[in-house]
Amino acid sequence: MREIKFTNPHRQRHFDFFNRMSQPHFNLCSNVDISALLRTIKKDNLSFTPTIVYLISAVANSISAFRYRIREGKVVEHNSVHPSFSVLTEGTDVFSFCYVDYVANYTSFAKAAIAQINNMKTNPSMEDEEGRDDFLFLSTIPWVSFTSLQHAMHCPAIDSVPRITWGKYFEENGTIKMPLAVQAHHAVVDGGHMGKYFQEFQELANSFEQFL
Repeated sequence: MREIKFTNPHRQRHFDFFNRMSQPHFNLCSNVDISALLRTIKKDNLSFTPTIVYLISAVANSISAFRYRIREGKVVEHNSVHPSFSVLTEGTDVFSFCYVDYVANYTSFAKAAIAQINNMKTNPSMEDEEGRDDFLFLSTIPWVSFTSLQHAMHCPAIDSVPRITWGKYFEENGTIKMPLAVQAHHAVVDGGHMGKYFQEFQELANSFEQFL
């Protein structure tokens, strides 16, 4: 981890402008094409949720702005950020948090994710480790192909952890699409970074077979 100092005056003004807002997060939703990804998942008998969590996390880790966090007015950059995602639990009708260390190797990540998912189903948790902000908060709404999304948050906002959600995939003109919502703190993530996120997610989804 290292501290980031914006040497460009305009970039610093941009940070200050959005960091003063009581609700500085912004959220972009788009339908991503998962046709090729879904074929690979089915052909190789992969687990859907760990695969999507891996893709979301891999793209976030590849873009430095998604690894930036704000601490007491200063910006730090983590070497890597790790998913804490929602899973359904047994015995209740609400979700549990499920934390997995991000590693670049898909097979290793998926194995750890499946073990944690199975554990959280019967040993649910609603706590992340106090004092840490190297998370990605992920969730899914698998029953709805949503077109917009709003997250529950403290106001004024007290954290800069991105929130990323995927929904029910659907077929449109022979293409399988999945709604993906990406929310981030505007002081550290701008529209260009957000656009790059969706572009890289699409590229990775199209070529995912090469990671196996």
